[in-house]
Amino acid sequence: MEDKTKDTPETEETPVEEAVEVEEETAAEDGAGEEYKELYDKYLRLLAEFENYKKRTQKEKEDIYSLAKTDVVTKLLPVIDNFDRAEKVIENETVAEGVRLIHKQFDDFLSKLGVEEIPAEGCEFDPNLHSAVFHEEVEGEPENTVSEVLQKGYRLGDRVIRHAMVKVVN
Repeated sequence: MEDKTKDTPETEETPVEEAVEVEEETAAEDGAGEEYKELYDKYLRLLAEFENYKKRTQKEKEDIYSLAKTDVVTKLLPVIDNFDRAEKVIENETVAEGVRLIHKQFDDFLSKLGVEEIPAEGCEFDPNLHSAVFHEEVEGEPENTVSEVLQKGYRLGDRVIRHAMVKVVN
């Protein structure tokens, strides 16, 4: 015997019920789309904020390193000044040679750190680099020129660590 059952669903939906069901699915999809957009926007903002954080902390690290170098060099400069003074007054040639070698080691150390001496003697006076402590009248010398360096100045890159104390021709 043949089974003559219909292959129809047990409940048939009317066209109105089908339309309501489609609207509910579309609304659910739209809600998910809106939620996706919100989450994606939050993700992009968080990513940008994190990138800014990384750049800011890298710059802070570089600034701290630069300030630490400047602090160390500032504390060493009086020692280097004393070597300059000692070289000028020591009469014993053997001792003078030893002082010159130690002074050269300090100069090499400073150059490895990127510290350089500010050129002064014979240069035009620059208040950004030099500190005038004396003014003098000298015949034949151009005005506003450094005639003598009383204390060397140093800079690290563009940053002046110590201004050169100089005597200027008026």
